[in-house]
Amino acid sequence: MRTVDEWKATLRAALKDALRTRNAPASAVLRETLAAIDNAEAPDMSVAPAPVSGGIAGSAGGLGSGEVPRLLLSPEAVEALLQREIQERRDAVALYTQLGRAEEARALSAQVDVLLAL
Repeated sequence: MRTVDEWKATLRAALKDALRTRNAPASAVLRETLAAIDNAEAPDMSVAPAPVSGGIAGSAGGLGSGEVPRLLLSPEAVEALLQREIQERRDAVALYTQLGRAEEARALSAQVDVLLAL
């Protein structure tokens, strides 16, 4: 199983290739997947330090005191996130097909193929 850093490196390398070949559906899904991983690593705001009054509104007191470390994801969490992204697109493909919107279904199906190829 890949580590989180290996997943990110794989996604970034695939994004670079997609941008180089001007593959819009692939670059879109790869950007969205990287953003989903970044969002999953975002810390809960309840652990952020309380703002203090002073020269800058809402600032934290002291250099670096406003920093909060990002969450560490497990490789299983990244795999689950990737599977969720794939499943969301498959569900949307089924819905678009049901609605008779073949072009949108084809675009999302291409995105699913990109994610499955990783």
